[in-house]
Amino acid sequence: MTLNIQYRQAQPWLDDDNSLHPRLQQIYACRGVNSVQQLQRSTKDLAHYQRLKGMSEAVKVLGDALMQGRKVVIIGDFDADGATSTALCMLALKRMGARQIDYLVPNRFDFGYGLSPQIVDVAHQQGAQLLLTVDNGIACLAGATRAQELGMQLLITDHHLPGAELPVADAIVNPNLAGCEFPSKNLAGVGVAFYLMLALCRHLQELGWFEQQQMSVPNLAELLDLVALGTVADVVQLDQNNRILVHQGLQRIRSGRCRPGIRAMVEVANRECGQIVASDLGFVLGPRLNAAGRLDDMAMGIECLLAEEEGKARRMAVELDCLNRERREIESSMQSEALKTLEMLSFNEQALPAGLVLYQADWHQGVIGILAGRIKERYFRPTIAFAHQDDNIVKGSARSIPGLHIRDLLEEINSRYPGIIDKFGGHAMAAGLSLSVDKLSAFEQVFVQVAGEWLEGRQLKGELLSDGQLASTEVSLDFAQLLKESGPWGQGFEEPLFDGEFELLDQRLVGEKHLKMMVKHPGGQLLDAIAFNVDLAVWPNRQIKQVQLAYKLDINHFRGKVSLQLLVEALAPL
Repeated sequence: MTLNIQYRQAQPWLDDDNSLHPRLQQIYACRGVNSVQQLQRSTKDLAHYQRLKGMSEAVKVLGDALMQGRKVVIIGDFDADGATSTALCMLALKRMGARQIDYLVPNRFDFGYGLSPQIVDVAHQQGAQLLLTVDNGIACLAGATRAQELGMQLLITDHHLPGAELPVADAIVNPNLAGCEFPSKNLAGVGVAFYLMLALCRHLQELGWFEQQQMSVPNLAELLDLVALGTVADVVQLDQNNRILVHQGLQRIRSGRCRPGIRAMVEVANRECGQIVASDLGFVLGPRLNAAGRLDDMAMGIECLLAEEEGKARRMAVELDCLNRERREIESSMQSEALKTLEMLSFNEQALPAGLVLYQADWHQGVIGILAGRIKERYFRPTIAFAHQDDNIVKGSARSIPGLHIRDLLEEINSRYPGIIDKFGGHAMAAGLSLSVDKLSAFEQVFVQVAGEWLEGRQLKGELLSDGQLASTEVSLDFAQLLKESGPWGQGFEEPLFDGEFELLDQRLVGEKHLKMMVKHPGGQLLDAIAFNVDLAVWPNRQIKQVQLAYKLDINHFRGKVSLQLLVEALAPL
């Protein structure tokens, strides 16, 4: 038994600058970077906000509302990207002198996603004169029409892919609009919101607003910790522009110059701000923030991010941590049920359909996205998990595999088979949809059919993309530290993964199903290694003396001691 490892192919390095470590240069080249200029992480290298289509109209609408003291209500989304976007706009607008500002995040159980007519009515009842959407709105045609009927202005900021028809609005800012020349199409919702705030601040400065109000010009870079968190948690591609945003935000967090709520979430997770890396934003902070929107009300997460007082931030971070523990228990139960269902269908690897559709009426709406992701990872198939929403409507959350654009696939189904899907939207790797429960069987049939067409000829096996085998001189604390400092790593700019054959000297379980090992590199070094969530039917096994590992270099901080350990992504006995 061996791991299914494929080696990344490097593009040619075009730069005369050869100051980089040769292995690091190779790693970058394998990710499409071929010059030092593409590695710059200073804010001066960010793409300019003027390149976003609709920005001039947007700052005029928002600037006029702010200066005239009109009531602005931010309509957010109930995930980490939406929460950070909402908090960022609340904080930035207040620092720019906004006197009447509030936010609404639709509870997923009462209102569903985005700018619905119902949430527009609530905003109207609260006296809203201008609605500002963050991380949603581009697909909310009915909600936009309702805002127009009620005489409210509407400014939409979003990053999701637009449909054939755009909502009626006073201004729309979205890097994925047709004709938008902004070079990064991968901005998260919080990234779009940040650019709007930058443009607005400059607009107000040119009008002399801050002088009139006897205010200093706010330093919006202080909010980059929120931008980093939302960007990584939303799993958007880390192109150069996003890497700059994330790097700058991480620098603030590591130096302790972050929001009290972020600092509190880090501490509650038993981490240290000074050691935080990009993956921690996605796997440690993101789930805690998302738990509020999944199980309760995302206002709790937003208020944690807005908190100015350390004690309040700490209390809210503890509540979010408790919700996240509850979320994990629910998810674990749902995953067990889903796996049992798949086993009952007696699929073997060859007989698995091209796409998986799962539904159980009592599944929790807030956790189906995570469930779909777990099943997708296990079976390497695009997966949609459905839960009951209301009356006869089911809500689905989709997760895809590399090479299959899930939102485009749903659009294809909607075009070929109109009337099956009620609503849908999303990205390349994740999407959401709703449909009538009596159409679920028909949907599953056409989803498997179209997915099969799009994946025809593909090897549907999970591959491990390796950056190669490390020489003994590279299996070191210094090289691990260099890699850590050379990110941020993330979606589309993956953290380096290596592979090799090792002698297995010791193995034991820690926790319930994590394998702690001592291994010997062919070069002779003895190394600590840990593999999480191993197959207990195979491990531990004292008969196994040689092992193949796919691993990342990790720096372990424990009781003041710093040491190298291998973070094992996959292992196989030899």
